[in-house]
Amino acid sequence: MVNITKKSNSLRIAVATATVKVSKPETIAAIVQRKIPKGDVFEFARAAGLFGVKRTSDMIPDCHPLPVEYTAITYDIQDLKVIINVEVHTIYKTGVEVEAMHGASVTALTMYDMLKPIDKGVEIENIRLLEKSGGKSDLKNMQFPDIKAAVMVCSDSVFEGQNEDRSGKVIVSRLADFKIDTSHYEIVPDSIESISKMAKSVIAQGFDILILTGGTGLSPRDVTPEAIAPLIDRNIDGIMESVRRYGQDRMPYAMLSRGIAGFAGKTLILTLPGSVRGVEESIDALFPQVLHLFKINKGQKH
Repeated sequence: MVNITKKSNSLRIAVATATVKVSKPETIAAIVQRKIPKGDVFEFARAAGLFGVKRTSDMIPDCHPLPVEYTAITYDIQDLKVIINVEVHTIYKTGVEVEAMHGASVTALTMYDMLKPIDKGVEIENIRLLEKSGGKSDLKNMQFPDIKAAVMVCSDSVFEGQNEDRSGKVIVSRLADFKIDTSHYEIVPDSIESISKMAKSVIAQGFDILILTGGTGLSPRDVTPEAIAPLIDRNIDGIMESVRRYGQDRMPYAMLSRGIAGFAGKTLILTLPGSVRGVEESIDALFPQVLHLFKINKGQKH
């Protein structure tokens, strides 16, 4: 099975369809009039389709068990065809496309089984996905302005050459994955004065985003929030709340991070943990959806 532990829960919706084609008008009439010998085709097939949706992971080996929070199965008769539509919702880490298609196929097979005693020409055709939404795939085609990024590493040991920077380089690499070029990279010691001075310079140069790593914990030298807080004029508490919630699901100490986020003028500032794992999880929690802030901040329609 695909590893989905890095993904975040989101509302995911899928709609699938299948078509049952009969060979004579009398079959359609019998369906509508509830005169099929095996019973009410619509209701039996709907019940079977619901079971099909909920038991998809039992039948398809690579499908993850997931909470199905809504399913609707509807029918539309067009000449000699019964069009089945199955809509499935979940709030989870992965989508429900296969669940919707499995539900549509089981619904169609149930109809076939119930109709074949009176119509030997019944056929199932065109099982397919109509639409899907939810997850980061919704954002892949969003158009963002060119983003000018700066990365700042806050660490006494890295500044003094005792340790090599890893977390800052991870940020640069991950930004590159989103086609964002880091045009300013700086290492500063853990002091309010140094961090504040460098951040003010980045803001003055008109950078769109400044990401700091390190100094968000509780040791005496962790002062990044104290240095950055006076510069932020529009706090966005939800950003770091999302990071901490995402991290807390994966390790027990994420709640101790004191990271803050917000706009200083037109520069979005994010203060991330100093560990590589903390940085990676923070970026997984925020990107690319956080980039939508640039449209909002610049007054573009969304």
